[in-house]
Amino acid sequence: MILGMSDTADQAERTDERTVRERRAACYREARRSLSRAGFRGTIRERLTDLVEHAPGVHDLDDRADIYGDRIVAALEERVAGLLGMEAAAFFPTGTMAQQVALRCWAGRTGNPAVALHALAHPEVHERHALSQVSGLRPVRVTGAPRLPTADEIRDLPEPFGTLMLELPLRDAGYLLPSWEELTDVTRAARERDAVVHFDGARLWESTVHFDRPLEEIAGLADSVYVSFYKSLGGFGGAALAGPKTLVEEARTWRHRYGGAVFQQFPTVLSALVGLERELPRLPDYVRHARVVAAALREGFAAAGLPWARVHPEVPHTHEFQVWLPYEPEVVAEAAVRQAEETSVLLFGNDWDRGGPGLAFTEVTVSGAGLEWTADDVRDAVAGFAARLPGAARP
Repeated sequence: MILGMSDTADQAERTDERTVRERRAACYREARRSLSRAGFRGTIRERLTDLVEHAPGVHDLDDRADIYGDRIVAALEERVAGLLGMEAAAFFPTGTMAQQVALRCWAGRTGNPAVALHALAHPEVHERHALSQVSGLRPVRVTGAPRLPTADEIRDLPEPFGTLMLELPLRDAGYLLPSWEELTDVTRAARERDAVVHFDGARLWESTVHFDRPLEEIAGLADSVYVSFYKSLGGFGGAALAGPKTLVEEARTWRHRYGGAVFQQFPTVLSALVGLERELPRLPDYVRHARVVAAALREGFAAAGLPWARVHPEVPHTHEFQVWLPYEPEVVAEAAVRQAEETSVLLFGNDWDRGGPGLAFTEVTVSGAGLEWTADDVRDAVAGFAARLPGAARP
């Protein structure tokens, strides 16, 4: 096959991107300092060793293994229902399945398959139209603005809907959360239209600092809530759907129909219990320190004289946020990797995406490893990163 010039260029670009990802993965494992060290990036041996070390503290390992959702799975479900202040919860292998089942059940109960949601919501962006293609639901976009929907937008939506789905935080808009007053107004507006409210709470665990409310009070604004066990808690995978007992029982039936009645799930469930025990209590500290890191990043960019840089949101709502810079993604990705290779300091460990012509953004996560960084450490790291951008003097 003969490749044209454009094909050859595209292939070269993909090869360069793959090479940078491989180098970054090596840096992630070997760097002396980074703002987070996600467990999923570890080796199988590391993951199993960590589980064996911490599992005895969260469940009796002499208990018989689960079969189709009993024993340890039921224990996790009870724990989650209690944390969220709900009547019951059901464990699911994936969040995509959990939410489709929840929304399908609500559609049957309300008699309306329309689901009002944000244009950046996970089902719209990351699930290949699963709501409509698999579950017969009809997504209705409330807004595409980079913020959560407002109460007026819910009231003025020009067609009826059975369920309002809110992603908290809204990841693709910068891990954004509304204010508590805005959230209560939006849920009230949905109920004024005889709709139920479902929270896509994959990362709801980390919202308590922003709302200054306990989890059960936040979840209590919704009729049902989905939570993830790996996005913030470091589990192997898995999700839970929590809500009224009758809804959860119906969801278990649909879980089976969707292929989610897994024979044994104890390794994943154990990792979820470890995450609830170990990471959940630390998330507020991560969120508070993310604000310190974000402020220091802004100060560092200003001191480095970058023509334009933005931390979004300026004060992070969770322990994750975005950084935007006026460069092509491959340029800033290379600078970040070179800094880590040359100094063993990995400031930006995630992919850089294109935000527009000459504009790139990445996501920053501050977790346990990041708590070791002072504001001065962050500013120094920014200076080293900026010095590796085109046109800058080498450090």
